[in-house]
Amino acid sequence: MALTFRHKPGLVTYITCGDPDLDTSREVILAAIRAGADVIELGVPFSDPVADGPVIQRASERALHSGTTLRSVLQLAREIRQQQPQVGLLVFSYLNPIIRFGLESFANEANRNGVDGVLVTDLPVEEAAPHLQIMRRHQLETVFLAAPTSPDERIKAICDASRGFVYAVSRTGITGTRQEVAADASELVKRIKQFTSLPVAVGFGISNAQQFAEVTSFADAAVVGSGIVQVIEQAGRGQAAADAVHGFISDLLRPPSQTAKVTTT
Repeated sequence: MALTFRHKPGLVTYITCGDPDLDTSREVILAAIRAGADVIELGVPFSDPVADGPVIQRASERALHSGTTLRSVLQLAREIRQQQPQVGLLVFSYLNPIIRFGLESFANEANRNGVDGVLVTDLPVEEAAPHLQIMRRHQLETVFLAAPTSPDERIKAICDASRGFVYAVSRTGITGTRQEVAADASELVKRIKQFTSLPVAVGFGISNAQQFAEVTSFADAAVVGSGIVQVIEQAGRGQAAADAVHGFISDLLRPPSQTAKVTTT
């Protein structure tokens, strides 16, 4: 198990686990893998998701209302791992739920349930030494976020602490879909690659085939989050949500020229 990209370019997909319920999340994740996702970010719902835009904020509210906890997210990971041993599973969480669970207990349970790695969105690399030590002890890879505003010294520290891949944030601010990919994303990827041989995945704002193609022309992979969460919100529960996500990802991975041909026929 590892956070590797089987496809070139790679696709990382984020879902808020438990939105609108865990059964739907399971079906959506399996559909995303069938459609071509290499790594699944298992989003842990949190009551104060300050780094997220309104789409993921609403998803977190629905997931918390359905009773989703970090423990149930880890159980979901176990179920996915049993059915899809080749996929990369990354727990995507704010620090608070992990601290409440207990750092050592969390790492042990994550490893036992088939999780490959952890991304803690509000944990600065400068304060991550205890986290890194425990994650390494339990064979969990650690992914950190690099932003366009990060100085080179900080980018180097992020690269040194990261395992699996480095997550390049295409722009500053909160998550959400955008009409255009930030122009400085390409420059950020170049800066990151000065300090690491790890793959670089670009996220924040990617929601269509044209953006996916643009980003993966200079990055190893793209991360898609709010676009998928919005599809789930509109589709509802169960198989309807799974089918909608499968279609969304299939369209995303289709070359833009083919997408145009399909649209005009």
